[in-house]
Amino acid sequence: MPAIREFPPLVQPAVEQGGTVFANEPERRHFAEYLTGLLGAEQKTVSGINAEFAQTTAQSCLNRWSTEVDWEATQLHEQRLAWVPQDPPTRSAPSGGMPIDNRRGDHAGKLSADVGYCWDHAEQRPKSAHDSLRANDVCPSGKPYAVAFRRLRQRADGEAQPAHRAAPPGGVAAAPAEEQRLATFKRHTLWCCEVVAWVVERQIPGPCAFDSYFTNAPLCNPLAGRQRADGGELQFNRKVWFGGTARRADALAAQLPGGARKKVPGGERTQGDFTKKIWRPQYTPAVRRVLLWAQGNSKEPVKLLITNPTPGEVTRVLGGYGQRWTGTETLQRDGQPHWGWGDCQLRSGAGQTHPLYLVLLVHSLRMVQLRQGRARAWPPSR
Repeated sequence: MPAIREFPPLVQPAVEQGGTVFANEPERRHFAEYLTGLLGAEQKTVSGINAEFAQTTAQSCLNRWSTEVDWEATQLHEQRLAWVPQDPPTRSAPSGGMPIDNRRGDHAGKLSADVGYCWDHAEQRPKSAHDSLRANDVCPSGKPYAVAFRRLRQRADGEAQPAHRAAPPGGVAAAPAEEQRLATFKRHTLWCCEVVAWVVERQIPGPCAFDSYFTNAPLCNPLAGRQRADGGELQFNRKVWFGGTARRADALAAQLPGGARKKVPGGERTQGDFTKKIWRPQYTPAVRRVLLWAQGNSKEPVKLLITNPTPGEVTRVLGGYGQRWTGTETLQRDGQPHWGWGDCQLRSGAGQTHPLYLVLLVHSLRMVQLRQGRARAWPPSR
């Protein structure tokens, strides 16, 4: 691969906008080198990025800039949020969405700071990983970008705190899998409520969307109190109140007659749905439940959704929840293999935080550059 001799045009506006965060010209050059390396380097590590340039400093200089130089990543994040919405396709609107999700980056070994044992629901076992939580703004054009970000770390006592700055060195004491899973759930709910409060305070419009992991009363009740729409998925083993009795959602779906289903208007497939205003334990307001079948005559439903706006069309509920896929999967699919999300091998807390904010900046640069509506087709297509 030919060596990089100059910074690409995509990086130059970012250096002009975010260069005020850095104290001098060498720091701004390292900033441009790192962004360029995330876009074009084969290896997204510090040594891999440094090796791609024809003329550059020693690899240790870029390493110290990422770990020891005191530049504030959150200030760079605020500047990104100031100039990205200036472009019409990436401007927030009530017809957009605000999906919130977490992501774990697996790490081998115990020498990296802020690494904890997190429960992996896919593999059903605890894994050593870095954990992060983010809220993505899905604009009406279909372009998503992250607006709120928290990188978390576990402590031995089960409590949680954000790790935006470097954490004390040393590993985290391991706990049994069940205890760690409960502690992780408590931590995610706490910080997810903080992220939602931050989004509401900034007056960023759009309904919030969650998966079944985050759909719970401590999170949904504050949203209803703030008059903020939400939509989340529930597991079919959850209990709901219907007809004066509490029963499992899958048992209720099996007892519904075929005539109770309605066809979902629009879309490529003829889906069936059953919607009803219900009450759930520990939920302050009434919620609307939506059972969705893949086909109008299918035996078992494929989705169980709840939302706090009880009136309205079912297509609006499905559209708001569908933003969760658009907002989280595009960054997941592109950030992991192409832009170095999780590839950083630096061990300090600052060395892990700074590259993650730079990945979010690269993702926003790509969203601004792409044509309107292109990003919406990324997640379902290969």
